[in-house]
Amino acid sequence: MLDLIVRRARLPDGRGPLDIACSQGRIARIAPHIDAPAQHEVAADGQLVSPPFVDPHFHMDATLSLGLPRLNLSGTLLEGIALWGELKPLLTPEAVMARALRYCDLAVAQGLLSIRTHVDVSTAPLVGVEALLEVRKRVAPYIDLQLVAFPQDGLYRAENAEENLVRALDMGVDVVGGIPHFERTMEDGARSVKHLCRIAAERGLPVDLHCDESDDPMSRHVETLAAETTRLGLGGRVVASHVTAMHSYDNYYASKLIPLIADSGMHVVPNPLINITLQGRADTYPRRRGLTRVAELRAAGVNVAFGQDCTMDPWYPLGSADMLEVAHMGIHAAPMTSREAMAWAFDSVTLGGAAAMGLPDPTLREGGPADMVVLQARDRIEAVRLRATRLAVIRAGRVIARTDPRIATLSLDGRPTRVDPAAYAPPEDV
Repeated sequence: MLDLIVRRARLPDGRGPLDIACSQGRIARIAPHIDAPAQHEVAADGQLVSPPFVDPHFHMDATLSLGLPRLNLSGTLLEGIALWGELKPLLTPEAVMARALRYCDLAVAQGLLSIRTHVDVSTAPLVGVEALLEVRKRVAPYIDLQLVAFPQDGLYRAENAEENLVRALDMGVDVVGGIPHFERTMEDGARSVKHLCRIAAERGLPVDLHCDESDDPMSRHVETLAAETTRLGLGGRVVASHVTAMHSYDNYYASKLIPLIADSGMHVVPNPLINITLQGRADTYPRRRGLTRVAELRAAGVNVAFGQDCTMDPWYPLGSADMLEVAHMGIHAAPMTSREAMAWAFDSVTLGGAAAMGLPDPTLREGGPADMVVLQARDRIEAVRLRATRLAVIRAGRVIARTDPRIATLSLDGRPTRVDPAAYAPPEDV
């Protein structure tokens, strides 16, 4: 007997309706109709069934700490960093774990089952590392959680940060992190990039750097990162996160830089929600959007995957673990409203994020993992447009979350009594 059959599913590539049979945590069969007994069934009824969502950039050690010990009144990156410095001495492993586990519950409800989180290693004791290593263990049955050793205050700028980073890696942290633009000088920033890449190469680990998260057109550490990625043969193990300074580079320099990034094989992870709120704060008008050059990077063949970065912490007072909100905002901020680009935005928070994290291809296929999300939408574009309700979240062939459909009931004379947002759709042939 099968464990689960998802009936009449529409896949992200447009195929459907199809039945998806799951057995022993894998997809056993995908076919127009599967006539076999199953312990459980989920009726997709023509709705989109996709791989789970992926967040390749987050800060779980700070999540849900909004207001502790005070609010970020300026809304700037620098005040957020200063505020985090005030909060760190007050952290305990128990409090970090409690907030992180609460966030993971929210993530599961949103179909977000893979997360890469940066954890601050600037100062000892390594409270966040200790807490999140335990969280990683606890959530392993339902969330793939990767940890990045992140010297938030600078590898060289913060005393003993390098020693702490190495210790965190020895404790079992997965990824080498850094923040070159926060070092005291451009030279120290470039030196930190080279040193961090060397550590990753020697240990066989991925690298994920906060890179040029600035409005400064002279912040160009991503160039060094691309060069080191190529020199050391790190390729797809490297992520440049944020890269917002690229929105301020002159076009000639960008035209030289982007092919270097593409040739290196590295990934780029912009974070639309936080980038468009933190960047451009010193501008009057015209004001920069704050997002990196998404379209140009994509055109060059770079894997661009949107991340969320923050939820209710010293830097960002909003957020909800909703990667469709991230894709939705990315479309507006880029801007990119072709149907191809809007469909790609969906892929960026599923397939693209998995690639950036070095995870196996999560495409729904026979023999693949039985991990999927049933969405109240007909296709990828509609899912992003509506930030579609997650009707069911499935992990290893087991339903781990359900949400009621989002349908409004009206009381208006002469008008329909029920309104389903998914019914407001363009014709099938658009």
